[in-house]
Amino acid sequence: MKLYSLSVFYKGTTKSNLLKAAYDLSSFSFFQRSSVQEFMTFTSSLIVERSSQGTRASVKEQEYLCHVYVRNDSLSAVVIADNEYPSRVCFTLLDKVLDDFSNKVDRIDWPSGSPATIQYTALDAYLAKYQNPREADAMSKVQAELDETKIILHNTMESLLERGEKLDDLVQKSEHLGNQSKAFYKTARKQNSCCQVM
Repeated sequence: MKLYSLSVFYKGTTKSNLLKAAYDLSSFSFFQRSSVQEFMTFTSSLIVERSSQGTRASVKEQEYLCHVYVRNDSLSAVVIADNEYPSRVCFTLLDKVLDDFSNKVDRIDWPSGSPATIQYTALDAYLAKYQNPREADAMSKVQAELDETKIILHNTMESLLERGEKLDDLVQKSEHLGNQSKAFYKTARKQNSCCQVM
């Protein structure tokens, strides 16, 4: 799971205006990085221009997902992630970034601002923090722990099923089970033999 780009725009009447951006292009070769960055900026800008105010959307572009949030006040943000990154966490990130940005940067500067003139330095920190969605987002962390528990339980059931034949031998040899319990086990085993656990 990876985040590549996080950008803040102002959606004008005809075009979008890039206010600030952060990139993590470490997974690309050195010679590709400037081209990839330009393409991500272009794509993000185009998505903001084509999105209506007050909307959230996800747009698939090759193996990437571009998540956009255009607020009613025309302040917008786009995050570009790989396909595996949870969409819900991306939209949480976009909410936080736009709230933080609007609190720290005066609204008067949005229509005419540029990355050189806007004094906002938190994007790099947000991009770094959210690289691991489980650490950045409490709900993702809980979900990951639940998934881990399911895997452990599933592996335990599988390992018990693999030992099914040996269990018959153990029941027969057991000194702790009485004859009645052994007979019950055999009867239950015969009745359940028509059904297979998948």
